[in-house]
Amino acid sequence: MDWTLFFVATTFALYIGIAIWARAGSTNDFYVAGHDVHPVVNGMATAADWMSAASFLSMAGLIAFMGYGGSVYLMGWTGGYVLLAVLLAPFLREFGKFTVPDFVGDRYYSTAARLIAVLCALFVSFTYIAGQMKGVGVAFSGFLGVEFNVGIGIGMVIVFFYAVLGGMKGVTYTQVAQYCVLIFAYTVPAIFMSIIITDNPVPQLGFIGNMAGEDISMLDKLNKTVTDLGFLEYTQTDKSMFDMFAITGALMFGTAGLPHVIIRFFTVKSAKAARISAGWALVFIALLYTAAPAVGSFARINFIDTVNEATYIQDGEDYATRAAEIKADGGKPIPEWYGYWEKTSLIGFEDKNGDGKVQFRGPNPPDGNENEVIPFSADIHVLANPQIANLPCWVIGLVVAGGLAAALSTAAGLLMVISSAVSHDLCKRTFFKDMDDKTELLVARGAAAGAVLAAGLLGVFASQLGFVAQVVAFAFGLAAASLFPIIFLGIFWKRMNKEGAIASMLFGLISTFAYIYYFKFVDTDPTNWFLGVSPEGIGFVFMWFSISIGIIVAMLTPAPPQSIQDLVEDIRVPGTRVSHGAADAEMPPA
Repeated sequence: MDWTLFFVATTFALYIGIAIWARAGSTNDFYVAGHDVHPVVNGMATAADWMSAASFLSMAGLIAFMGYGGSVYLMGWTGGYVLLAVLLAPFLREFGKFTVPDFVGDRYYSTAARLIAVLCALFVSFTYIAGQMKGVGVAFSGFLGVEFNVGIGIGMVIVFFYAVLGGMKGVTYTQVAQYCVLIFAYTVPAIFMSIIITDNPVPQLGFIGNMAGEDISMLDKLNKTVTDLGFLEYTQTDKSMFDMFAITGALMFGTAGLPHVIIRFFTVKSAKAARISAGWALVFIALLYTAAPAVGSFARINFIDTVNEATYIQDGEDYATRAAEIKADGGKPIPEWYGYWEKTSLIGFEDKNGDGKVQFRGPNPPDGNENEVIPFSADIHVLANPQIANLPCWVIGLVVAGGLAAALSTAAGLLMVISSAVSHDLCKRTFFKDMDDKTELLVARGAAAGAVLAAGLLGVFASQLGFVAQVVAFAFGLAAASLFPIIFLGIFWKRMNKEGAIASMLFGLISTFAYIYYFKFVDTDPTNWFLGVSPEGIGFVFMWFSISIGIIVAMLTPAPPQSIQDLVEDIRVPGTRVSHGAADAEMPPA
């Protein structure tokens, strides 16, 4: 606990110090960090912005929990970033609008389209931020001994300081520090576990290597272990191929429509710098994403080895005394960390057969014993890994700090999207066009403060939706169906008009949100899913309907003005952009 408090307090003090140092003095600083961030620095900040609590806390846990089925998150998010970096980011940077609603409003020459884009951006951002705040609550409740909701409150205060004071300038340099913390916190325990389990200090190689001292590969050993307990093979999945494809697609195309990632490409000087920073971000992201499958596999092995068939020690008993008695009788005591995490309600035990031992079983156990590990959350795997593997206390504290850094970095990026949507797109560009820079900055800070409060409340609500990564997946589905189609068509099809954009966004947002809500809260029977697609993947299916509707409506209505069509031609050739009147409306100066 002392190491945890040390790392958390130290990193939080660092974040607040950076926010004070980089305090925004203008809307240019607040929205786009003055356009002068170095591409490498921006790449690191983008990686931290991108690798949220879902990546750090939940992705490896889902891989551990679901095996091959959890790989959809790894494939979708990795492919999505490449898609965004290659297909959209340079052209959006060339267009010169630093928010998605701003792009939509000017590209589709419509205030109504801008307002609907604001609505979509807010829906996506608030859904996404709910998952981040849930991750903050999980980390705090697990290691600082506070209630889940109190942990969220602490996180809100920290984010308030560097998002409201520093704006994008403060957030950018804070995210650089957070990246360093989270990547170190993720890889250090991965290296320890890889050495213990496979005798290989490189987790990525240990994942495909043999078990330490055994002539069997780690994955073969894991497959045999889980099937002996009644689980599906680790390298298989019970998801249909189409659902796997749909979830991967929703995550991939949803990435390309995420406002908080897109805005990062405007903190550099040019479209060329945006491409370079995108490449660096991919390098920084790969350090964590290539280690995640190994971390998930090691977690599953360690969990089974330490928990299955262990004798349970009741709360209130002296752990050391009782554990010694169990060992003296030739038994295996439940590890001390198990009782620690029980207090968070993320894991528990129900002695169904009355033998006092914990049976960890799948749906088809060969010995007839039922699973007694309930409830079980994949979100604890990464945070509990150092304890499960019996690593040094300082590693445990480091992982907590890393998990909080991942959650808070993305939360801050999302708060900037929400703030800019309210202050810039709604107030400055729509309702109060004569607003001066000073007033706009005050409104932006007020919007960010209000968004922090709303984010905390959503974090509490998110505990009812599922794992952190699942909550975040809903945001990607909403972005894939509502924002990606009109961004993509707006760049690559000059005939796309405002009527098509409005129809496309409304269909994508309403249909996807309704489907997710219905099958998460009304009808939870998977057999009733449309085409067998889960709520996490439905955004990919509705995305194609949204694109089709946009094209059909555009073909049946008047073409956009010639100036807009010329603009679309220009932005696809870097460096040739010329003025096209309304489409070049105000943006913070470079």
